[in-house]
Parts: sequence; C-alpha cells; structure tokens
Amino acid sequence: MSAQSAKHMIAKNIGVLGAGQLGRMLALAGYPLGNTFTFLDTTGNPSAGIGEVIVDPENQHLAAFLDKVDVVTYEFEHLPVELVKQIEQHKPVYPGSRAIAVCQNRVEEKTLFDRLGIPTPAYRVVESAEQLAAAAAELGCPVVAKSVTEGYDGKGQAVLKAPEQAQEAWDSIGHTQLIVEAFVDFVREVSMIAVRGRDGEVVFYPMAENQHVGGILRYSVAPLPDLDPSVQQTADSYIRALLDELDYVGVLALELFQTRDGSLLANEMAPRVHNSGHWTMDGAATSQFENHLRAVQGLPLGATNAIAPTCMVNVIGLEGDNAALLAIADTHLHRYDKAERPGRKLAHVNVVASSHAELLEKVRACQALIPDAPPVEWSFESTL
Repeated sequence: MSAQSAKHMIAKNIGVLGAGQLGRMLALAGYPLGNTFTFLDTTGNPSAGIGEVIVDPENQHLAAFLDKVDVVTYEFEHLPVELVKQIEQHKPVYPGSRAIAVCQNRVEEKTLFDRLGIPTPAYRVVESAEQLAAAAAELGCPVVAKSVTEGYDGKGQAVLKAPEQAQEAWDSIGHTQLIVEAFVDFVREVSMIAVRGRDGEVVFYPMAENQHVGGILRYSVAPLPDLDPSVQQTADSYIRALLDELDYVGVLALELFQTRDGSLLANEMAPRVHNSGHWTMDGAATSQFENHLRAVQGLPLGATNAIAPTCMVNVIGLEGDNAALLAIADTHLHRYDKAERPGRKLAHVNVVASSHAELLEKVRACQALIPDAPPVEWSFESTL
C-alpha cells in the first residue's frame, strides 16, 4: 500500500455494543461515510434491524464479532464493564471502559462531578431504610431516591414526600445502596451534547431544553431563544472538564437543572449518543450520530451550529398518525421499526421552523396526532 493510499484509510468497519435504535441511527449516519456495522447484542432482544447483528447473551461469539470490526463503540451503557475491558485488549474502544464504569455507578459519577467542581443537587449515599429516612429528614422532603446502578428512564427511583415513606421506597427499589437527592427548584431541565475527537478537539451543540414525564423524555427543543451566553459557556466548561478527565472520544451527554438564578446543577451523564440530541439529525449542521462516528474514526469533527429552531418529539408506546405528521411542513419522522408496547420508544419526530413561535404551533399539531403525548411546556413560552 502506498503512503498516499494509507493516508486516506479510515476505520471502516464499526462494531457496536448494543443493537437498539441508537445503533440503528449510528448506522444510518455512517453509511454515507462508507462504514459497515456489526452489532453485538447481549440482551437477546435486538431491534436495530440494520447491518449485521450477532445475538450473544451467553458471550459465546465475541471472537467472531472482533474479527469483523476495526473499532468498537456502544449505544447502550448498561454493559458488563469486564466485557468492554476484554474487548479493549483486542480493538480500540471509544469511549473507553473508564467512562462506562463511572456512568454505571451514580456514586462514582457524583464523586467525579464533585472533584471537577461541577455543582450537583445536595445528596447522600444510604445503605438501609433507616439511613434513607435519616437522609430524607436531613435534606428536607421531598427527596428522590435512586438506585446506584442500573436505573434509567425513571426506573429504580422513588420520590419520598416524608421520611416515613423510607421503608416502602427502599423495598420498591430493591437495591443495597441508594443515592438520595434533594429536590431542585429549577426553571427547566436542560442537556448538553458535546463531542471529543481522538486528538482532543471538542465541539459543543447548543443547549437543549427537555421535558420529561414519568422519567421518560418526551420533548427536546434547541436552540433556546432566552439562553444567556454565559450559561452556555458554563455548561461547555463542565462537559469539557468531564471529556478531558476521562480522555473521552465520542459523544457525551450531560443532563442538568437550570435554577432561577441561572446556575446549573448536574444531574447525570450518558457516555453515548443521546435521546436529547436527536434534534441534531434535522436541526444542526452535523448530527450527533455522524459526529460520534467521525470522532471514533479519528476524522475531523463537523460543525455543531443549529440551522433552525428544532424540537424532537418522542413517540412512546403507540404509533402516531404518520401520514398526518408528515403532512406538517418541515417535519421529519424517524421510525425505529419496533412493535408497539406500553412505554417503548417507537420513533421520534423532528419539527423544524423559522421561529420558536411557529415551532410551538407545529409541535402542538404533532402532539394532537400522537397517542398519549403530553401537553408541550417550554420555559420560554411567555417570551414568544
């Protein structure tokens, strides 16, 4: 091979741990780059419906997976850390096993936030119902108790309105160690999506506002028309500190609360492409999925600016009226090829508009076409 042709070689064959809709969207972003995709599914329930899927809940086919790939990433962080470390002995894995280990454990995550000077809600770590009751009394109810491991999309959590509910909450979560957090008087829930390349280059997407119902994301809107630039800069500095500390490569998501005085409190981070970044597929110069692949392949990162006000609408449990949704101008439907089931993420709709006022009107039209979609509530509605 000539030096010139070697210069243009990139890691073409991408291995993905997990085989859900995030992996599906990674593949869709990677095909224009000439990538191929092999998914290793450890759950026995793959849904990517694209690329080659190796179903391996008993960890019998790792060698076959490794033979097919040049570089490995993941779309699902609830993986055995030892498996990721094992793969790192053979192929580059981005982000690395340290990031996944920290994100799987809320105590380690909070400790890292503390060490890097990233503010969080007041919290305590408890190991019994009695300690949970004491923490609730100390922090002041209401408080939220969360399992230290395995909780996501609102699972493994309980809200205590009085310390006397500690035993019930402890039993319902069923873990040996919990984190107890004080409630935050926040104006809005927001998230940051940033990407770090192999060379340490970092790019940031505009902050998004998120609306959750029952712990599950329903709407994300970006950019925010009333966001003070200093708040974006603060969020950028927090997520950059995490990226650099973890020597991270790829997309990282950081969920935060914005309080009434404009300050930010970190909630949790996710070491992967993220639901609150789906708006970038139609609303940003480069999607989070393409930029993640650029990063793990060592390619230059793409521009992250928003090209128009955009809102992502999740479709949960039941399909919407897809033809009617697509009849709304500048509305883009992304279906995941999944069967309907209560609580299951089936699709998302990205709505693009020339102004935030027009966007709100169009998102409300979408809401009416999606079963059980909650009312749209944006913190900046009164300013439109």
